[in-house]
Amino acid sequence: MEIDFAPITRCSKEHQKIYQDWFSFADSDGDGRLTGGDATKFFSMSNLSREDLKLVWAIADTKRQGFLGLKEFVTAMQLISLAQAGRTLTSEILNVEVDFENLHPPAMEGLNVCLDKMKRKLAKQNGAPKVQSSASANWLSSKSSKKVSSNSVTSIIDGLKKLYEKKVKPLEVTYRFNDFVSPLLTNSDFDAKPMVMLLGQYSTGKTTFIKHLLQSSYPGSHIGPEPTTDRFVVVMNGPDERSVPGNTVAVQADMPFNGLTNFGTAFLSKFECSQMPHPLLEHITFVDTPGVLSGEKQRTQRSYDFTGVTSWFAAKCDLILLLFDPHKLDISDEFKRVIGSLRGHDDKIRVVLNKADQVDTQQLMRVYGALMWSLGKVLNTPEVMRVYIGSFNDKPINEATAGPVGKALFEREQDDLLSDLKDIPKKACARRINEFVKRARAAKIHAYIIGHLKKEMPAMMGKAKTQQKLIDNLADEFAKIQKEHHLPPGDFPNVEEFREILSSYNIDKFEKLKPKMIQSVDDMLGYDVPNLLKNFSNPYD
Repeated sequence: MEIDFAPITRCSKEHQKIYQDWFSFADSDGDGRLTGGDATKFFSMSNLSREDLKLVWAIADTKRQGFLGLKEFVTAMQLISLAQAGRTLTSEILNVEVDFENLHPPAMEGLNVCLDKMKRKLAKQNGAPKVQSSASANWLSSKSSKKVSSNSVTSIIDGLKKLYEKKVKPLEVTYRFNDFVSPLLTNSDFDAKPMVMLLGQYSTGKTTFIKHLLQSSYPGSHIGPEPTTDRFVVVMNGPDERSVPGNTVAVQADMPFNGLTNFGTAFLSKFECSQMPHPLLEHITFVDTPGVLSGEKQRTQRSYDFTGVTSWFAAKCDLILLLFDPHKLDISDEFKRVIGSLRGHDDKIRVVLNKADQVDTQQLMRVYGALMWSLGKVLNTPEVMRVYIGSFNDKPINEATAGPVGKALFEREQDDLLSDLKDIPKKACARRINEFVKRARAAKIHAYIIGHLKKEMPAMMGKAKTQQKLIDNLADEFAKIQKEHHLPPGDFPNVEEFREILSSYNIDKFEKLKPKMIQSVDDMLGYDVPNLLKNFSNPYD
């Protein structure tokens, strides 16, 4: 099983040079990103219909970022060339048998004239001869040296960063959101690749699953029937194969793991980053986890907050895979706590019934029913969870046990799971927006809570008594806030968890509610975010 992300820039060096020149010309501000206005102007030279160009943009902008980098631009040019040759454009066209390396660049009406004018103009400015073989290179270097204003927004993610710094972060800092809910975000949190976390009891095939996708082992991986993975391992792309200790990873500014320092040295000693160069890891980062304890093993307490760590990763991840073995369907107390910690991230959860070729078809039906019954009790939701059934390892499917029907089923299920994984980078930008909006709303509700508690405190006498009363009756105070500000109950934090944290603070030291800060976040959600999405949507919509 291997995810084949469509290789872009599959073209000759000669064509790469041509596309580089074209991209530098089209990128008017020299920021390395081709956005709507520049793209429509340049693409119009192809004389393709608006509908065709809409498809070109949709297929080339695979990550839905609202701009095209050089690689995506090359893909767009190849798509235009295919469309000009009469090919029908579809989302799967990059995966079909096309000789992209020898595919000629598209015909762009008037482009050569524009390029010549630019080269002559640059040569004149530099005092160089009008015709010079290196004029294109000089022009390129001049173009790329342009500085972009620090106030300009060049992508959806860039816009979210600026909105966070200007409007959300001040609210979080004022009302100590980072102490109660989640650490403050950094640029690395916005720029991080999509993450997939694998959870399950020991020997359900988590590490083998990752190895199967990569078609190779990763540094530090161990596979066996006993609990071999005793730590959280982040498997990500890197220039060479190496393992980086958790204490080092957690303080690196370019990695989104700074928040893990809150779990202490005991956890960081059980955390590491495994880096290796791999095409799949250029798009997705995997989080391998220790096997969830069951049976007698639960008597041994971990030295860190395992459930808290899984909850932290769940908030960061784009997909969460719960792996089960047909022979290990019991959901232990620790597993129940782990699944409970995923509440609020139900849309990210997928269930994988692995090693399904170890039982025959009749047994598989019973196993599937038992699994759904067990999950129904733990998840406590009316919706049926998506379950992928198969045997996700490098061995061929055991047809003697599975039979021809089982083999066909496993192959289809495997294709569906691959499709789900392949869609992650495409949906990553949309999920970033979704998580950003959720966080902004959570920060706003947190501010209402803190402001309300501060307002209830007396000016002079009886502060300690009033604080204890507020903490004891926190559920009632939440109800008052909901009613006063017309807020949905489901958006409020867990009362018991909030009470536990609140008991270590002096409520009188909290800030009063500042309506202007709340209004600023409301304006952002009502106007700024929609405008950002509009500015970086498909320019042909």
